[in-house]
Amino acid sequence: MGRLFSIGEVLIDFIPLQKGKALKDVHSFKREPGGAPANVAAAVAKYGAESAMITKLGMDAFSDFLIEELQKVGVKTDKIKRTTEAHAGLAFVSLREDGERDFSFYRNPSADLLLSEDEIEASWFAKGDILHFCSVDLVESPMKKAHEKAIQLVKENGGLISFDPNVRLPLWNSAEECRQTIAAFIPKAHLIKISDEELTFITGITNEQQAIEQLFTGDVKAVICTKGAKGAALYTKHATYESTGFNVEVQDTTGAGDAFIGGFLYKLLEKGGNEENLLDILHEHHHEILTFANASGALTTTGQGAISALPSKEEILRFIKTYEK
Repeated sequence: MGRLFSIGEVLIDFIPLQKGKALKDVHSFKREPGGAPANVAAAVAKYGAESAMITKLGMDAFSDFLIEELQKVGVKTDKIKRTTEAHAGLAFVSLREDGERDFSFYRNPSADLLLSEDEIEASWFAKGDILHFCSVDLVESPMKKAHEKAIQLVKENGGLISFDPNVRLPLWNSAEECRQTIAAFIPKAHLIKISDEELTFITGITNEQQAIEQLFTGDVKAVICTKGAKGAALYTKHATYESTGFNVEVQDTTGAGDAFIGGFLYKLLEKGGNEENLLDILHEHHHEILTFANASGALTTTGQGAISALPSKEEILRFIKTYEK
């Protein structure tokens, strides 16, 4: 089985203890490990595949906490560099009554943005590995160059590239800069995971089918459009596979999309997915893969936090079995 390498931010999510309040009105928070790439790495590790985090953290107490939390769920942390030049990033979250979120980020810069391309090593990667990344750490920084280097090396070694834009506009100088940067990285990926809202933002097209077609550029072979409780649709150039979601009692949607793609990538690793056989695997096993991914995302929303709320593989399989009766 190949390995997942997740590159990008690891940060502290401060989750409010009160729902239905604006961020300025929240009085107390619970500290949780987070950062979209880290959440995906944690899901893959928890479900039974090998995963590693590529990033940089500080020498501060929050950075120590993040490394310990990743190790608890089995994520390899030997590719995490440390620096005295910056601390771990922080994200304060407010939750509406329906579990949806607002964010306020503190990183100017955070340590992850200081990871340089010279710190990415070709010897890390092999055929059958998957590199997953998001857009938060694609702002102009050494980390952006590190992403480009890692993508190049994984491709040279026969690996698969997965990209979840995971749009967070408050972290960008402008919406247009965010859109253009995402558009520049989409062709570098083999697999794109995108939400229905992000699809419209990135393409400027409201018709889903037409918008999806715009994403098949460069090396893109498949696109997953997630729709929350309504499930997801998986697109290739010549086929569409629909899947339904699961109804659960939502507590916190933080990390739900990451749990979805983590479940999806775990299943690809389990089945030996790579660039050459990706389309064959998706055609043959799309129902199983999408069902597992949907259940992973749904169950994560029933707890608080991202990594802390991840279900086990056994819990997912029991949930699916119960639901399908």
